[in-house]
Order: sequence, then C-alpha cells, then structure tokens
Amino acid sequence: MSQAQSVELAAVTKRYDNALAVDAISLKIKAGTYCCLLGPSGCGKSSTLRMIAGHEEVTDGDIVIGQRVVNNDTPAERGTAMMFQNYALFPHLSVAENVAFSLHMKGVARAERLARAATMLELVSMEDYAHRLPNQLSGGQQQRVALARALMTKPSVLLLDEPLSALDPFLRVRMRSELRRIQSELGITFIHVTHSQEEAMALADLMVVMNDGRIVQAAPPREIYNAPRTPFVARFIGGHNILEDGDRTITLRADDLAVLSDAGASDARRRATVSEIEYRGVDVRIGLETEAGESLTAVIGERAFFDQPLTPGAVVGVGWRTDAAHVLTLDR
Repeated sequence: MSQAQSVELAAVTKRYDNALAVDAISLKIKAGTYCCLLGPSGCGKSSTLRMIAGHEEVTDGDIVIGQRVVNNDTPAERGTAMMFQNYALFPHLSVAENVAFSLHMKGVARAERLARAATMLELVSMEDYAHRLPNQLSGGQQQRVALARALMTKPSVLLLDEPLSALDPFLRVRMRSELRRIQSELGITFIHVTHSQEEAMALADLMVVMNDGRIVQAAPPREIYNAPRTPFVARFIGGHNILEDGDRTITLRADDLAVLSDAGASDARRRATVSEIEYRGVDVRIGLETEAGESLTAVIGERAFFDQPLTPGAVVGVGWRTDAAHVLTLDR
C-alpha cells in the first residue's frame, strides 16, 4: 500500500455556471487521518470530494496532495482512489475479476492480478466469495468488494462518497467498524462524505461540517459535539438545546438538562410543560415547552425516568449546571 499523503484545500471554489457550490474553502487534512465531510444536501461536500478526486474541475484555488498541486492532474495521476455510492460492480465479472479489473487494464498478467485481488479480498473478509458474481452478494458484501477494488491501486488517499447509505441500519453500524479497522490497518488517508451525524462521529478523526458551500467548523468529533461554534452546527449535530441566557446565546446538551418535579422546582432556571415522551430503551427523550415559548429536549436514563415517571401535560422545572452551558458564536 502507498504511503499516506496529506491533503490541503487552499481557498477552493467550485461554480456550476452561475451557481456557487463551494465557496473558497480552506482545509488541512494530515496524512493518515480519517476525515468525514458532513452537512445537509447541497452543502458542497460531494463537489469537494469530486474536486479532490479530479472528477470535477476547480474553479479557483488549489488542491494539494502531499507536496504537489494536483489541479491539472488526471484522477489516475493523483494517487487517490474513489469508492462510489452505487459500488458500480461489473455484473458479468466474478468478485475476484472485479477487484482485479484496474490491473487488467494496466496489462498485469492474470495470475499476478488475481493473486493481488485475493490479498485485498482477505483484507475485507471476502476471500470465500471470490468466484461469485455481484448479483449473488448482499449489499454489504458488494460494498466490501467495491472497497477492495478501490484499494487495488494502492492509493495514498481513499475517497468515499456516502459508501454506507444503501445499507440497512444494522449493517451500516457493522460496516462502520470495518471501515475504521481497514483504515487503521492500512494507515492511509480516508476522506468520507456522509449526511449522517452518527456515522461521522463514529468514524472521524477530523469532522468537517459544511453549510451553503462553506466549512462552518472542522475539529475532532468530541470537540464539535461539546463545543459547537454556531447555532447551525449545534442544531445539525443534534442532541443540543439553544436558548437565550441573559445577554448571550448558549447551547446545552440534552443529557445536561435536569427535569425537576415540584419538589425540586425551586432550583429551576425555567418552568416548562412536558409536551412529548419517547421511550428509546436505554434512555427516554422528553420534549418540553417553556413559559417563554422555547422548545427544549431532555434525555434521561431509563431507570432514572421510571423512578419518577412523567406524563405529557405535567408542569416541571428545568435546570442545568453553570459549567454545562456553552456560549455560541452568534452566526448562521
């Protein structure tokens, strides 16, 4: 496998005719990092990935892989490989032949390319399926084959465009850990586009939140979850409440809100009515409407909730520790 390379975007812009898709973004991704680009539909994350891959031209700015500006390089010259959302396996070729296809196009002898394909299939735990056709595989198995095929070119950077979106929720969780294992074993740089906050937090060393073609925040997942910069980030990541506290706007994690019965309501910072209760197994989500018209969400452990259960319509106090409040930048 090739040595991992760093990736840098320097004021990169992408326009499609008069539409601005990516707006002068700058980002440094260290070699060997698992980076997730995250944001709502139309935020520019896929366009960014395709520019790194060389499948879209850069309108302005530079893309640097390692020490080289690659704006004018073909995809094959960049040392990257891309795994597409639909996997794009050849239906008439066996699993082994699909994985070996790039070497076939380079004129590598059949025995050598199949031997290298076998090594890649072993990496993704698909060596027992080498002679099957793609339509004889499950979605998760096809995903593994597509991953093995992308790795056959020995890339220094692997680009993944929503690779788990077609899988069912259970398999998606399983494949997340497989991707993390493979990236750790290979040590190469992964850049992974996703719309799933949970997926990004589970996988990323570096999480990049995008909106309206710009990078809103780039940091490790825990930092973004505990210290979102803006109201947009707090809302998009989820699990937060945004409210006014004196002359400042703050965010509070849902599990940092205390829901107080009448006995403890004197310590409350807000009075609220329970609007919704959702049992989720390990915890219970409580929707609250304050007297000031704020909609808040509290999350309480299952046992704690059922020790003092609440019902919709109950009037409660809402409190939080002073150090649980994170002050937001007043921005989008």
